[in-house]
Amino acid sequence: MGGKSTKKMAVLMLLVGVTVVTAAMSHDYADALTKSILFFEGQRSGKLPPNQRMNWRKDSALRDGSDIGMNMVGGYYDAGDNVKFHFPMAFTTTLLAWSIVEFGESMGSDLEHALEALRWGTDYFLKATSKPGMVVAQVGDPISDHTCWERPEDMDTLRTTYVVNQTHPGSEVSAEIAAALAASSIVFKNKDNRYSRVLLQRASQVFDFANNYQGSYNESIGRGACPFYCDFNGYHDELIWGAAWLSKATQEPKYWDYVVKNMATLGGSIFEFGWDSKHSGINILVSPVISRPHFFSSNYHSSFITNADCFVCSLLPESPTKSVTYSPGGLMFKPGGSNLQHATALSFLLIVYSRYLQAANRSVHCGSVVATPSRLVEVAKTQVDYILGSNPSGLSYMVGYGLKFPQRIHHRGSSLPSISTFHGHIGCHDGNSYLATKMPNQNVLVGAVVGGPNNNDQFLDSRLNISQSEPATYLNAPLVGALAFFKGGK
Repeated sequence: MGGKSTKKMAVLMLLVGVTVVTAAMSHDYADALTKSILFFEGQRSGKLPPNQRMNWRKDSALRDGSDIGMNMVGGYYDAGDNVKFHFPMAFTTTLLAWSIVEFGESMGSDLEHALEALRWGTDYFLKATSKPGMVVAQVGDPISDHTCWERPEDMDTLRTTYVVNQTHPGSEVSAEIAAALAASSIVFKNKDNRYSRVLLQRASQVFDFANNYQGSYNESIGRGACPFYCDFNGYHDELIWGAAWLSKATQEPKYWDYVVKNMATLGGSIFEFGWDSKHSGINILVSPVISRPHFFSSNYHSSFITNADCFVCSLLPESPTKSVTYSPGGLMFKPGGSNLQHATALSFLLIVYSRYLQAANRSVHCGSVVATPSRLVEVAKTQVDYILGSNPSGLSYMVGYGLKFPQRIHHRGSSLPSISTFHGHIGCHDGNSYLATKMPNQNVLVGAVVGGPNNNDQFLDSRLNISQSEPATYLNAPLVGALAFFKGGK
């Protein structure tokens, strides 16, 4: 009995302490935004431009695509390795575009850099979809790559190009690329109308390919996708997601009809959102379209709103139908590794939906709990602030932000000496000593958000602790939007 009381008191003291830490620590969202966008320059593959700011990175993978006679130079390395996985890269591009669509006006001078980061992705996906009847789904053999600890500039691993086509389809990766191109076309419409039209036309073509030749890339490219980025959730959500973005970009009824018809039969959890599952994102993306009174003549149309509301109720700490857990320090948790991918993506959706709710003069009802739009923002802010250092460890999980942040992230280029300082070739296994050392990484990958702590707020700063210490582009992309929102003083 005494032990339980002591434990309760300790938990209470921890919660009080967290409240104090959170209240005492204010954050420079503008600085965090700048750094979150700069991170993408550290992930660039290909021939780097003259205005490259992350200058310890140099040109890499300049022969990508040559094995199939295509130019696949460019794009992004998704995480701490040197493979270009197009499924998560496309999701990253879609979320970066959505961040700009919603919050670009709050980005100030960072908007230009956000557009550059977005275009680095879209230019690459135009290459990947340049041949009718096929889509390049990935570049780089992950087995070969993962046996080496090697700078991208030194790569001598297999740069296999994996393709999906009419006989070996890949609807999830193709439809996600279509979503990325359609979302980006909205961003560029008033900035480069010709480019916007090119993106939109290609998005439509790639969506038709994904829909007409349905199948999963899990089977089509085998070990290229699995077990690294297997599609566990099926490809139907990506098809609907792609159609939803095309509907938003074109206003053509056929895409909206596709969303409504297929959403009715879509399985899976409506509470998921990330590179593998688009369910919650679809419901929130289309909710402004159907917030108009005449849409409620259809019960199914109103179910988008119901699903979006249920998603909110699945996240709020006080909700009776909450399906996530929270650490003692207040970080949202869902099953699986690299937990901050959930905190950033779900926080972004909460902020976006709060704006839609406010415009519709609505609140969300979770049983007897009423969540106003401002409450959704509050919950998202706790997650963003936690990432930036308002947590029991006082550790920023964004590299280069704040006084205390991870020093030994699982990232090849960051951990190995730059070509600027060490000109010699570092072979496949020559980098192992840099992987194993307890010394900090040699290059600061500014803005990188790592996988984050465990559900007890504990974090081991080690390159070998991959799920906690590895950054990834799809962690940063939604955070860009959230930081822009808070920078705007909301």
